[in-house]
Formats: sequence, C-alpha cells, structure tokens
Amino acid sequence: MTLPIDEILPALVAALAAEGRAVLQAPPGAGKTTGAPPALLPHMAGRIVMLEPRRLAARAAAERMAEVMGEPVGQTVGYRIRGESAVSAGTRIEVVTEGILTRMLQDQPDLPGVGCVIFDEFHERSLNADLGLALTWEVRQALRPDLQLVVMSATLDAGPVADLLDGAPLLTSEGRAYPVETRHLPAPVPRERRFEEAVADLVLQALAEAEGGALVFLPGEGEIRRVAARLQERLPEGVALHTLYGAMPFADQRAAVRPAREGRKLVLATAIAETSLTIEDVRIVVDAGRARRARYDPGSGMSRLVTEPVSRAEADQRRGRAGRVAPGVCYRMWTKGAEGALPAFPPPEIAAADLAGLALELAVWGGAEGLAFLTPPPEGALAEARGLLAELGALDDAGRVTAHGRALARLPLHPRLGHMVLRGGAGSARLAALLAERDALRDRGVDLMLRLRALEDPGGMGADRGVVARVREEAKRLRRHEAGPDLSPGAQAALAYPDRVGLRRPGEAPRYVLSGGKGAVMPEGDALAGQRLIVATDLDGDPREARIRQAVAITEGELRALYGDRIGWEAACGWSRRHRRVEARQQERFGALVLDDRAWREAPAEAVAAALMEGIRDLGLSALNWSQAARLLRARIAVAGVADVSDEGLLGALEDWAAPFLTTERTAADLGRFDPAEAMRAWLGHARMQEVARLAPATWESPLGRSIPIDYSGEAPEVALRLQEVFGTTVHPRVGPERVPLRMVLLSPAGRPVQVTTDLPGFWDGSYADVRKDMRARYPRHPWPEDPRAADPTLRAKPRGT
Repeated sequence: MTLPIDEILPALVAALAAEGRAVLQAPPGAGKTTGAPPALLPHMAGRIVMLEPRRLAARAAAERMAEVMGEPVGQTVGYRIRGESAVSAGTRIEVVTEGILTRMLQDQPDLPGVGCVIFDEFHERSLNADLGLALTWEVRQALRPDLQLVVMSATLDAGPVADLLDGAPLLTSEGRAYPVETRHLPAPVPRERRFEEAVADLVLQALAEAEGGALVFLPGEGEIRRVAARLQERLPEGVALHTLYGAMPFADQRAAVRPAREGRKLVLATAIAETSLTIEDVRIVVDAGRARRARYDPGSGMSRLVTEPVSRAEADQRRGRAGRVAPGVCYRMWTKGAEGALPAFPPPEIAAADLAGLALELAVWGGAEGLAFLTPPPEGALAEARGLLAELGALDDAGRVTAHGRALARLPLHPRLGHMVLRGGAGSARLAALLAERDALRDRGVDLMLRLRALEDPGGMGADRGVVARVREEAKRLRRHEAGPDLSPGAQAALAYPDRVGLRRPGEAPRYVLSGGKGAVMPEGDALAGQRLIVATDLDGDPREARIRQAVAITEGELRALYGDRIGWEAACGWSRRHRRVEARQQERFGALVLDDRAWREAPAEAVAAALMEGIRDLGLSALNWSQAARLLRARIAVAGVADVSDEGLLGALEDWAAPFLTTERTAADLGRFDPAEAMRAWLGHARMQEVARLAPATWESPLGRSIPIDYSGEAPEVALRLQEVFGTTVHPRVGPERVPLRMVLLSPAGRPVQVTTDLPGFWDGSYADVRKDMRARYPRHPWPEDPRAADPTLRAKPRGT
C-alpha cells in the first residue's frame, strides 16, 4: 500500500546525504511515523533512533513497522519505553520515548552505533523533546558531525525549527486525507449545565446522525470516567465503549486501537489519540474543546494542572482523525463564532511547566550554555528549579551537580520524589508511585494516609482497582532504589517537599503557613484540619493562598530528626502592624515556620530603634506630635532650602534626625507624644539653623520695630499688620534663598484685611488711592496721607477734635 509520504522520501534521503539534517512537515495520516525510518534504513551506517512523545505511540509505531517487514517486534525494529523494551543485537530501528534519548545522551554523548536520530511529532513541543533536540544538536556540532538528524512535525510552523538547525532543508508532504465535515453547536453550552452531560448528549447525537466508529476527545482520565458512566446505559445497541489514556495497561490501549470485530466502536480518549496513532474504524470525532496542561508558577513554586480551551492546531489535529480511513464528520462542542478566539498553537511545555527535571539534566550535562532551544527556558522558573535542587542536595553551592544529583537524574521520577526514594527507606517507593499518579484516588479527603490504605485494601476503601494496580506496579519497579532509614509517610513526604511543611496558624480556620513562605488553606471540617504540622503534597497553585488538596501529618520530632541542621534560633526585632508597637522576639525557625517564640528582652538599642523607624514609616509622619512650633520650624526649613523636609525626605532620613531622640518609645502611643521640633534643630546643627534664621526668619520687623510673626503654612510666607504701620516703606520685604516677596496682609484699624500684596511700592502707586478714599470715610481719626511713602509709620489715631 502506498502512503502520501512515499512521494517525498527520496528527497528526504537526498537531503540527509547532502546536509545531514532535515525538517519534514507532513499532515496526520501521511505515514511519516512508519514510512520514514524504513526508507532511511538502507542509507544508514548505524541504528536509527526515533523519538515518540508517548509510550503507546512508540510501541504501536514499532509494531506496525515490524509487521510491514514481516518480523516480530524486537528484531529489525524494536522499542524502549519506561519499564519495558523489545530490542536485540540485530535491532536497526529503535523507537524510544523522549526520556530514554536523554538518558542515552547523558550516558554516552557521542551516541555510538547511532547513525540517525528522528524526532517525531515535534509539534507537541514536549519539554523532553526540546531538551533532546538541543542536546543532540550540540552532540552533532561538537562530537558527531556524521550524525544525521530529522525533525518531523504535523502542525508546527516548521520554519523556525529549520532555522534552529542552521538552515536545515525543509520538506513538505501534502498528505492524503478523506474529506471531513465539521459541525458546530448552534449555541454555547449553558454555564449551569454539567460538562460531562453536554459531552454525553453530543456523543449520542453524533452516533445517531453519522456512521462508523467514534473518537471523543476529553481533557483527562477523570472526565473520561464520568462521561463513560453517563453513556453506559444509553448507548445504541452494537456500540462497544472503550477508553484510552496514557496510564492504562497496554492491553486495554490495544483494544481501543484495534478494529471492532463487530458493531461500532466508541473510544473516549485524552490527547494521546491526537497524533501518531491511527485508530481503526473511526469516522466520527467529537471534540469537547478542552485540553489539560501543566502550569508552573515560579512565584509560588507550585505546579498545577489546568483545563484550557483547545488551540486551533490541536482542534485541526483532532478533526483529522475522522478522515484517516474514510470520509468522516467532526462534531465540535463550541459555536463557529467562538473558533476565532481559540489560540493558534498550544504553549510549548518548556514555557509553562515545572523545570526541576530540566535543570537537573542540564546540570548533569554541564550547563545550558551554548545549547540551542527553540524556546529558551524562562529564567525565573529555571532559577526556582535550581533552588529546589540545591535544597534537595542535587546541586552544590556552585550550582554543580552532586553525586546525589546524578543518582536522581537516573530515576524515572521528578527530583522531589526521587530524593524521597533514595533517602526515605522502606515504603518510599510506594508513596512516590502514588504521588506521581496525577489522578490517583481523588475525592478521598485531604489525608494522604487514606490513599495509602486504599492501596492495601482497594475493595474496602472503594478505590479504583485499575489505578491501584498501576500504582502497585510502579512501586514494585522503584522498590530496588529505596535507601535510607525507615521513615513515616509524613517524614518521607517532607523529604520530597521541604518547602511545603505546613504549620497551622492560630485561629479557627484551618490555615497554614508553609516552610517556603506561602500560605495555604485546608477545607474546613476535613479530618486532617486539626493537625499542627503537615506536609502539603498537592496544592492548587494559587499564589496568594493555595488550597490544600492532599497532605499528610508529621510530628515535630520527625521534622527535627530530618532537618535539625536547618532549624535554628533567630532574633527578630520589628514593628508589628497588628499591635502597633515594636516587638522583639527570639524565634526557632524552619524556613518560614516559627516552631518556638519567646520575648527578646536583651534586644540591642539599635535593633529597637530600627524597628521604631519601620513603625514611623508604616504609620506616617502624622503619627508624631507636630506641635505648632514644630510645624513652623519645618516650614521655615523648607523655605530656606537647607534640608529636604518633605514627607519623603524626612522618612528617608529618620535614622539621622529622629532615632537619636527616640530612646524609650516603643508604641504608636509613645510616638504620638513625641514633638519632633528639638530633634530637627539638632539634626540641622548650629550653622544650618543660622541659615534658616537668615533666609526664613520667624518674624519680620516692622518699621515701628515690632516683630511680626511670619506665617509659613500657606503657599507663600505671610505677615498680617495694620496698613499705617508700613507707611514710609518703599522696598517690599523678601525671604528665602531666592528672595521671594513676603505676602503682606494689610489690615484696617479694626483689624480687617483691606489689601493683600506682594508688591508694596506698586500698591502705593496703584490702588492705595481707592483704599485711602474708603478708609478716610470709615476711619476719619486715623491718618491717610496722600503720599504714604513720605509718611511716618504709626498705630496711633488723631486726638479727638483734630
């Protein structure tokens, strides 16, 4: 049987012969996965290693190629996946999952015996694929210029990949697919309607309206189980229901992929069915429109699985499954109008995932310098990952990998869980397998011990036997790595999550502070909520206050036995916002946890002063007792310009002017009795105070020799005095370094303002005549000379009768 890919395979062979690298773009169903490796094999001096992002796809591809060659798998074509392999000395095409390639490169960077590495389904942009490509490209440049490299993709924009590989030839196959009709919902699914019910109804509609087998895309195993439960009693006669997800036993996965012997087949699948596999008999696709992805928040140090709308590229991949074997139809659980709002591509895993495993592999490799990543790992997440590895003892103080780190890298586990197995003793493998199982035994309350008991007695605990069998099998594989003294499950969990040891906060609500500094809350009423110390093994990732979904109790004695070298006394003196006072305490801490707290009666004066300064900054300068004299002095200093006495300036210089005078104060009430006038004078010193007196005097001497207080509280310095007292004044008074005119409020004999001026000579020449006319009529016994410049200043009235 010819495949669409066959037309371009000669060009691929020629490109590799000439350039040693190529990027092959071909749509789903073109046959690239099973067609390219056999076509390249006659031209290879060594083995072909092909990477697949999923175990099911790796095994299925190897079995299909072996079947075409008329051989059992394990001879010319074999595979290696986690926990299973079928290879021999004669194997020339080896299909592996991505982590296997990373291990091969770390063990023998020159890849002896390998002539070509193929990255299949690279458009999925898994973290391991990005890492594998970066490492392989460096090996080709530095050690193996003869190593051939092929990147194959279905929906990826392949141009950037070709550029990354130094202008690799870009080959495109048009493929061959049967026509697929796309049907959208006429209106959005109502928000109040349950997702699983809407999916089940759409599946039944599709089975009634179209012919052939059906493939339904759902975000995860939990949704698959719930939709299956709703369909079980409602399926038409002759429809066999199968499920397909990554954690299933291979026998059940095979049953979902094989053609139905009779009747019709309905497969409920995760994204595992988007690529690589051709599921026989499928002519109907029902796309629920959701995808589940791992998201990592470096700010909280937590990963969480989020369910998001599917991207357009993923939707096209899913739609194409209906046209692999015959014309088909795709039902999309969204309206046609909503399609434009979907993102074009899913985010690459390296941009959104926990990078602890990547950081460890890079450390084992010798660093990330010079590695070519299509998407560079985010610096924040990478720094967070390296911090965790250092805490686990996988990196030394210089950031180099330790012997323990190398041992962790060889385990098929997250570094947290690997560390727990290598240090946690008997039972740690079982706990690691349970924690690694994303959907294991959910909805059983928070207490991790309930899940561990369910592994021993799944029937009595109502646990899913398939999940239990899966966890047990993985635990059996990991058990040989167990080392260290025997510990309780709580202590084992603390080895994996030293940053998530939680101490219950005071109060009724079950809120915890985690040793890493974050806050977390447990559902009220949960059986574990009364525990003082816990280890949170699963959180929802909320950066403000994460919800604890799974945890286990730990005793203080166990915590001290594990981390005694990290627990120590710290003296803390600071300002308590809650109590509005200086608090000096001695605290025994593990990270952010305060295990013991005592009053620090011998706190040094400088520490108390610093805390009090913190309190003033918290409360603001208005917390001090600003007397009238203090306010006047501050205003004069501001006008003189000899120091910055703005709020920002004074708060910034608190240690210089306030601290020396605050020797006994401890509380906000004490601060409210503190008059800052004397402190500011001492801060300025004699020379600068002299400048203040010269440039911003407290009073202005009138022509009569009276000292008139200058008001500095307004927009401009101001004096108020009787108009007659400034007769004979021909030069307007000024203050400040820039000689700003003094604002003069001139009063009538009755003390009422009659003129405000900053230009006394101008007043004499201008409006004084009008003021004189009015004042003579009102106050005839007071002098109102025609020429005020030549008159003597006075406060006296004329004798009666004159």
